Amino acid sequence: MLPPRDDLHFLLFDWLHAESLAERPDSSHLDRDGIEAMIDAALDLAAAEFLSHAAKSDANPPVFRDGKVSVIPELAQALAAYRDAGFFGMQTPQDEGGLGLPYTVVSAIGGVFSCANVATNGYAFLTQAAANLIREAGNEQQKRRYLPAMAEGRWFGTMCLSEAQAGSSLADIRTVAEPMADGRYSLRGNKMWISSGDHELAENIVHLVLAKIPGGPPGSKGISLFIVPRRHVDAEGRAGERNGVTLLGLNHKLGTHGQVNCLLGFGADEPCIGELVGAPHEGMRGMFVMMNEARIGVGLGAAMGGYAGYRAALAYAKERRQGRAVGERDPNTPMLPIIEHADVRRMLLKAKSYAEGSLALCLYAARLVDAAKAGDAEAQALLDLLTPIVKAWPSDYALEANSIAIQVHGGAGYTRDFPVERLWRENRINAIHEGTNGIQAIDLLGRKLLGDGGKAFGLLSKRVDATLAAARINAELAPMAEILARHWVKLAPAIQAAAKTAQSDLDLALANASLLLDAMGHAVVAWLWLDQALCASAALAAEAGNGPRRALLFGKIAAARYFIGWELPGKDAVLERFAALDPLCRDLNPELL
Repeated sequence: MLPPRDDLHFLLFDWLHAESLAERPDSSHLDRDGIEAMIDAALDLAAAEFLSHAAKSDANPPVFRDGKVSVIPELAQALAAYRDAGFFGMQTPQDEGGLGLPYTVVSAIGGVFSCANVATNGYAFLTQAAANLIREAGNEQQKRRYLPAMAEGRWFGTMCLSEAQAGSSLADIRTVAEPMADGRYSLRGNKMWISSGDHELAENIVHLVLAKIPGGPPGSKGISLFIVPRRHVDAEGRAGERNGVTLLGLNHKLGTHGQVNCLLGFGADEPCIGELVGAPHEGMRGMFVMMNEARIGVGLGAAMGGYAGYRAALAYAKERRQGRAVGERDPNTPMLPIIEHADVRRMLLKAKSYAEGSLALCLYAARLVDAAKAGDAEAQALLDLLTPIVKAWPSDYALEANSIAIQVHGGAGYTRDFPVERLWRENRINAIHEGTNGIQAIDLLGRKLLGDGGKAFGLLSKRVDATLAAARINAELAPMAEILARHWVKLAPAIQAAAKTAQSDLDLALANASLLLDAMGHAVVAWLWLDQALCASAALAAEAGNGPRRALLFGKIAAARYFIGWELPGKDAVLERFAALDPLCRDLNPELL
């Protein structure tokens, strides 16, 4: 199930005012009509080419046959249609032949395709992220040779970080890059868990690989970044003979079966030649350009997986007849659609608050990206602070929306006759890849909150206070504002307690960071729900009649009321446990487990 146009329009225009992005010099070619046309084109293409093969690609994962990776033909057809529509170049500036869309619009369009088929969209997403990294950190020659083909969708891209012994612990990677006389590097080593790592869907695959140059600093400070194409690229940007990149095996996953995931060898059978991106030993700085974009993308993918599950459950609940009204004893009375049962409506409202709340969080972050690119330092600080939440919260709670969707379907929910079990499987990975949620928690507390002395949190609190002030003068929304205010005011003392402990015992301060990520994530999403409710309330005042638009706006307020009144208060206990700095888990003897 795809997101309704009206919901995307509300988020983009009523709430985030995406049309104002046209005021920027690099987006002056856009207006609201143009953005709406892009969204419509994405919805139509996603329905026709992506959603249509989602179940088939899940049932028929890639296989290694005759020395090549084989996928279903519909996957190639879908990506070709995506390429022909120009979507590979969404972020590419117009003067480079792309669409030059702001990141907010790019995220909305990417969300549409992820909602339809996250596995197929993964090839496009990684290509766009890899191109953005080269545009940001590559030299002019590298940009000239690689970016045009990637923007056109003729060449795809990947990120090669993890190794068998080093997943999130990148300081422990063993892949080596030896300098060559011509300024290039010879790479040797293996990479694990490489999404889109090998296939025949593109003319070339541009791998971005982390490796260590001998003699560099130890640990992560000695990591460098390299462009390693599957096929060598000449000075004119033409792909030639195979490079020494070898497929060593395919990984067989719980979900996202349609996206190839593999183990790659570099320099195993023949020389593997790469080009240094940026300065030696500064690879993590460059790779974080791609990783931060990927983390927002993971959150968005999780959000849309939850959204798809929620929409499927909503449609099923309107059609499935089961049971009768409480007190009705006549077996001849027609059974009711299950949406008429209060508990089913409760489950659907909960799923709606998680899924739509996740989408709002991701699009808000995308709006911050655009503001930061325009030179807004406050937006950059907020983006840095919120990125771990954007990655982690949807991957936990949009997944819960998928679980609820299965429950609404009853026994049918865990069969392959309906999409909800597939959507749950596809979403489960998001709490793990691109940095586990435990790592995101440490990043949030250790780097983002303690690392800057609370400055970014102060900026965020000012925005929350502005929303609270506006809601307090609205009789319908004022009770929600008070609930949020009572929770938000507890965050600062909890963070300060951790900061004080960190001065003498950093390990203890970070030991329960996941609890803070959970409680603060809920608080941030609650704030965004209240902000949307304010927007919906204002829109209702100007909206006449009783059409679907009014139903959508009332639905936003109902979801905000549910999330803030039913879900947020439960996190007070979580926050209190974090603030207690309990050493139980840190000090527990592993033999007791």
